[in-house]
Formats: sequence, C-alpha cells, structure tokens
Amino acid sequence: MSFRLSRALAVYRKDLLDLRKNRGLLWSMLALPLVIVVTPLGLVMAYVRNPTDPGLKAIALYYDLTVDLTNVARFLIDKVLADWFVIYLVMPVFVPILISSHAVAGEKEKRTLEPLLASPVTPLELVVGKSLASLVPSVLICTLAFVLLCVGVDIVAWPVAKELILPNSMWSFGVFVIAPLFAFFGNGVAVLISARVGDSRLAQQLAGLMVLPLIGLAAGQFGGWLKAGAGYYAIIGGVVLLLDVVIVVAARRLFDRERLMTRWG
Repeated sequence: MSFRLSRALAVYRKDLLDLRKNRGLLWSMLALPLVIVVTPLGLVMAYVRNPTDPGLKAIALYYDLTVDLTNVARFLIDKVLADWFVIYLVMPVFVPILISSHAVAGEKEKRTLEPLLASPVTPLELVVGKSLASLVPSVLICTLAFVLLCVGVDIVAWPVAKELILPNSMWSFGVFVIAPLFAFFGNGVAVLISARVGDSRLAQQLAGLMVLPLIGLAAGQFGGWLKAGAGYYAIIGGVVLLLDVVIVVAARRLFDRERLMTRWG
C-alpha cells in the first residue's frame, strides 16, 4: 500500500486531540521552557544590577585573562548566553520525548493500536503522523521560548548593552537549524524505544537519558573547559544530523505491520 499524506495527517490530528485532553502532560511540557527562559534572565539581571562588582571581574578573568575590565558585565552577559544555548537544546530533545513516549507506547496501554493497524493506515503513515504530533508542538514551544528569551534579555540588559543582544547569528542558526535536528532526534529515540518497551513511563525514563550528554557539555562550558560559539554548536548539530540519519534507517527496518502487532499489540 502506497504512502498517503492524508492518512498520516489524520493520525496527527487524532494525537493532537489526545494531547489537548492530557493537562498533566501539557503542564510538564511548559515547565522546562519556563525554567530555560527565567534562569538566564536572572543571571543577566544580576550582572546588570551591579556591573562594577569586583566579583564579576574575578569571574570574567577566570574565563578570559585578556578581557576588557571596563565592560565586564557585557562580557559575562555574552558568555552566559553563549553557554546557555546547550541548555536550551535540552528542550527540543526532552519535549518530543514527553509527547512521543505517551503517544506511541500509550497506544499499547490503552489497547488502541489494534484498531489503528486494522485501518488502512500503513505503519509508515502511523509513525509519520505520530512524529508530526510530537515535532510540531515541540518546535512551536521552542520558538516561543526563544522569542520570550530575546525580549526579556534585551529589556533587562539594555542599561549595560545599549543595543539589542538577541537574536544574534549564533542563536538564530541554533534555534531554527540545530534545534529542529535535536527535536527530530528526541522524537526518533522516543519512538524507537517505545516500540520496544511498550510502556510510556519506562520509555520516557529511558529516552530521557539522551539529555545527559548535553548536561555534560553544559558543565564543561560553565566550568571553562569548553568554549562555546557558532562553530562549536555547528559541530554538535552535524553530529546530531548523522544520528538522525541513523534513526531514519533504523525506523524503516523496525516498523512493519507484523512487528508492530507483536511488539505493540
């Protein structure tokens, strides 16, 4: 049976309706973006409040011995925003995991997979529809969080910067190119794991381990061992792109009607 986009979109609309009914999942999806926006704003506010604090000079010299000590606050603002992007990338990985783990493995828990597989929907259309139901809300949430971060940082940092700091080229490239690659990765991992374990909570826990490398990178950056920048994040994005290709290949081999019936049924 050939692939038909209309059937995949029907699965997509069905899962969106299920998502709207799950208020607990919706609140958990919004909690992480809130933290990711508020935390750097608090740091920027601390730098702007007392830009001549000797402690800020000590922090700046720890990261760069050649820093201009006459504008330490601006240096630290730029530094925290460059480093914070790796924390931002946790969001496009984790939010799709929350949705996909519930939408995929939840079909087995609710005993609703068999009617889907008995319908004209093919396994590929099923996976595409459920992936869209995960990726579209995730990308929208990440974009909204980025807009709020830009507005907040520009307002808070204006007394020191006297210009708009965000969006800059690094963040724009990261949000609109790298973040979707991470969202695809998070969704793909959640779908593959859900197809194997069939329990939404276990799938979320296992797929959630994928954010640990990002936490490690963040620790290295805030510790001064790794230097963040556009090239640094482009390399990370290239690695994730290769992982996305691997996920697509694995998904094509894994998802056939018989396997879905035995694993998910």
